[in-house]
Amino acid sequence: MTDTPQEPLKRTPLHAAHLRAGARMVPFGGWDMPVQYSGLKAEHDAVRTGAGVFDVSHMGEFRVTGEGALAFLQSVTTNDVSKLKAGRAQYNWLPGVQGGLVDDIYIYMVRDGEYLMVVNAGNIAKDWAHLNAHTQGFDVTLTDESDRWGLLAVQGPKTPELLQPHTDTDLSAKKKNAFFQTKLFGFDVWLARTGYTGEDGFEVFAVASEAETVWDKLLAIGLTPAGLGARDTLRLEAGFPLYGHEFSDTIHPLSSTYAWVVKDKAHVGRNHISLAPSQKLVGLRLERVPVREGYPVKVAGQVVGHVTSGTSSPTLGHPIAMALVEAAYATAETFEVEVRGKDHPATRMELPFYKA
Repeated sequence: MTDTPQEPLKRTPLHAAHLRAGARMVPFGGWDMPVQYSGLKAEHDAVRTGAGVFDVSHMGEFRVTGEGALAFLQSVTTNDVSKLKAGRAQYNWLPGVQGGLVDDIYIYMVRDGEYLMVVNAGNIAKDWAHLNAHTQGFDVTLTDESDRWGLLAVQGPKTPELLQPHTDTDLSAKKKNAFFQTKLFGFDVWLARTGYTGEDGFEVFAVASEAETVWDKLLAIGLTPAGLGARDTLRLEAGFPLYGHEFSDTIHPLSSTYAWVVKDKAHVGRNHISLAPSQKLVGLRLERVPVREGYPVKVAGQVVGHVTSGTSSPTLGHPIAMALVEAAYATAETFEVEVRGKDHPATRMELPFYKA
């Protein structure tokens, strides 16, 4: 009997920078990624009150071009891509043919007939296969540019004032979901006023070979390096669903509070997504005990669902969680969450838990 060889962990263009900064590295979706540097709470608070920077270069980028690019994207997504204008970004879903979501994504429109799609790191291969399986009949070309880009998420209320002296673009004129090419520290980059923390900020698309220098310059002007740990607590406070937790190939996407992502149009998953979900996503507040994914959620002692994400909220000062529960119980005010055989009281909270 021999051991099965394991694939080596992939490294982003910033791997050496993370090691220099003293990051604690962990395997994440096949990548060697920083989970924290100075500590989760310090990094979380820096983003809520100042500015932090995350390495999200592990995410995938696909370019979609051709006269049929818009029609193709309309056929494989749920949101209305025709509403996008050049220089704008749109949150969207890739519905599965048999139900669930292949992925949740962002689409950035470069110009007529040219779009950039950003997909979750763990889904790159799956998304690529799914998209290519649905190109027949469309005049469209797909290009996997995941190795071309270093992607940095710069987030926090002080982000615009810190970046402004180092770019030739008036950032105050760029509204949420703006997407534009500019200079940053003298480098040609694309900036997108989007994010995953609930705070203001920009995604920085830098050429991979220049990403480490951009990262170093961001730290030099006062941004705090933040890891996967803070990214998860921030997104959970903001009520943002995470693929693999609140979304999956088998979870009905309309279980979430994001029904607005589905527009009335034809797409590959329309038949399944139009069915009413049997579960709903709810927010829970607990008083003392943090809960984790998979813990049973009960009403009056009866299991009605399970926790999908949970943490102790650094901003709010108490544990919070999101849970999928049977739709009939989604409006209940009180629940119990079972932790190691003991039930702990929880109350329903509207999402998001925190709004900047």
